[in-house]
Amino acid sequence: MKRLMVFMGLALVCGSMMNYSQAAERTPIILGTATPGGGFELYGNVLAEIVNDADASLNVIARNTRGSRQNIPLLEQGTLDMALVASLPAREAFEGINRPGSTSLKIITAIYPTFGAFAVKGDSPARMFNDLVGQKVAWGTKSSGLTLLGQYVTDALGLDRDKDFDAIYLERAGQGAPMVLKGEVAAQWGGGVGWPNFTKIMQAGGRLVGMSDDQTQKINAKYPFLQPLIIPAGSYPGQAEPLKTVGSFSFLLARADLPEELVYRLSKAIHKGQPELAKRLTQGRDTLPENTWNAAGDPNRIHPGARRYLAELGLD
Repeated sequence: MKRLMVFMGLALVCGSMMNYSQAAERTPIILGTATPGGGFELYGNVLAEIVNDADASLNVIARNTRGSRQNIPLLEQGTLDMALVASLPAREAFEGINRPGSTSLKIITAIYPTFGAFAVKGDSPARMFNDLVGQKVAWGTKSSGLTLLGQYVTDALGLDRDKDFDAIYLERAGQGAPMVLKGEVAAQWGGGVGWPNFTKIMQAGGRLVGMSDDQTQKINAKYPFLQPLIIPAGSYPGQAEPLKTVGSFSFLLARADLPEELVYRLSKAIHKGQPELAKRLTQGRDTLPENTWNAAGDPNRIHPGARRYLAELGLD
């Protein structure tokens, strides 16, 4: 019996050492998401779990940040290895709009299309976008790509995001839904299928407020990268009607000097885990290699490691 106990003890120690060794061999990769309660935090945490399950050599570690507009300089500084970045801040960085153009950022994958809409309480009189002009509106956090989307949309419609609305900016994305439900603001601006704030408002009997055909066409005419989108009925709890809006794909970006082999393994793990990602998050159904190729605009924006994997799939 003593020999058996000694043997079992040694086995446990050896097993623990093996587990520790395996964990130590994983390559840590820091992923920047956004503020608590937002869509990027939700998506990033699930993506990290799925990638780590799909490839035992990787250890993706999700970290909260202030959002897309902070993630870009953190990537450029090398503080983050990769980060979730909304389409518009990514485009501004790539093209040098309102800032110097960046060569320090590369696309790993397109994640999902980010559209713009308002969410209101069920008894709100607002039915269309313009009904909220002059009202108190929570636009989101100042570093959020969704907030920047609101600026583009209002500008295309001949409005000023700050002057034509009673603009409220948040410290954390998750603050918006409670403010709507308590009547502290008339609406929350946001978007993307599965966005937690919209889910909470809709579960409480709220509604989504979209745009007219004329408005989506006007926005697209001024900013062609904002495409008219139809958000299908049932995309959120209680959403009985499809929603007309505009939007474009957001990205998982990497710092350009992240090793090619590492990004290749990441891309492969994301593709391998995509069915589980789509099972756990509705928005995960759009995290597909073909969407990455189509949404990038310029293939040179895609990281060499990701392009190598796309080429294996016949997309390069």
